[in-house]
Amino acid sequence: MGRERTPHIGLFGRRNNGKSTIINCLANQDIAIVSDFAGTTTDPVKKSFEITGFGPVVLIDTAGIDDVGELGQKRIQKTIGAIKLVDLAILVIINNQFDEEERSLIAKFKEQETPFIVIHNKSDKSTLQPKTLELYKKAGSPFVLPYNYINGNTEAIVDSIKQTIPESAYTTPSLVGDLINYGDIVLLITPIDIEAPEGRLILPQVQAIRDILDNDAICIVLKEREVDAFLKKTKIKPALAITDSQIFLKADASIPKDIPLTSFSILLAHFKGDFDNYLKGTVKIDELTDGDRVLMLESCSHHVACDDIGRVKIPRWIASYTGQKLEFDVIAGLDKVERPIDDYALVIQCGGCMITRKQLHNRLGPAKSKKVAITNYGMAIAYVQGIYSRAITPFVHQSKVENPDYL
Repeated sequence: MGRERTPHIGLFGRRNNGKSTIINCLANQDIAIVSDFAGTTTDPVKKSFEITGFGPVVLIDTAGIDDVGELGQKRIQKTIGAIKLVDLAILVIINNQFDEEERSLIAKFKEQETPFIVIHNKSDKSTLQPKTLELYKKAGSPFVLPYNYINGNTEAIVDSIKQTIPESAYTTPSLVGDLINYGDIVLLITPIDIEAPEGRLILPQVQAIRDILDNDAICIVLKEREVDAFLKKTKIKPALAITDSQIFLKADASIPKDIPLTSFSILLAHFKGDFDNYLKGTVKIDELTDGDRVLMLESCSHHVACDDIGRVKIPRWIASYTGQKLEFDVIAGLDKVERPIDDYALVIQCGGCMITRKQLHNRLGPAKSKKVAITNYGMAIAYVQGIYSRAITPFVHQSKVENPDYL
């Protein structure tokens, strides 16, 4: 079964076109600052609320695409960056604008494969012209809507959102639903070590537990040192075992070979990552040579432990496996990659539990366009530790990769 998620909708356009006013009208409350002064909205601001007749959303209010000055250029770059975060873009125009600013935004929408609609705001002061309507229709907008704050209502906007936003904005596939059946027992091996957050589990573990329960299966959670005793004492044979990638070798030794075994990171790689390209990219580890540079994409910000998985352990394991002197760069969150992407021989992406599927795929887009090999934390760990075939077997039958050489 799929799981509901909250759609992200961004409002874009020039300064003082009324983006914040439209947000307040959709929310039916004053949640965005409105001013006659151009440039009131600076950095992109996320607002979570419910649109009447539509449901919960995250609306992103952005700075004007025509901002000026050195600081203005930085704001524009953040506005452009926000396109990667949204499922639907709303381009707000006034006075029948269709110039370089609007063309540039539309080009960015198309580049990111982001559907968009157009709102001609302040239509009480300037009527939407048929020529403008035709230009935006040809540019790819299915809806070009006249609107004004005084007499307008938001029903037409909500209807256009409903008809334009992709289904993927609402639902995501099940994390484990295609791997288990009703009543199955799933074993989750979750080490409690220096990197484990105080008093709670990490997000991928929580997501797995919830998804197993949503699929009417049984979830057993235990630490790695308890696995052998548990299996021996209970005689239970799980339908699937999922482990933290850092203890793959211990899990591989403890879990009988006839029980499917994978990791939380690989589960996320299949759930929201570019799994087929990960399969192709992982084997490129064997081709790394002295001086090659590897990019670690860590899509969240967290306290860095002394033996951090992405900054310390994976680089150490890969260097030991290849016997090569490699350079590793780590980029956290959604920060910009400063080097040209083709400086890298390999990109290794974390599971991405803190970002959306679209954000993750957009993050990997530059590497894919330059034919740079990509893989995932868990898949890379499994590969260099010699248990790659076992770790990916639960998913390979769904892959579109032909004649795989990794099994």
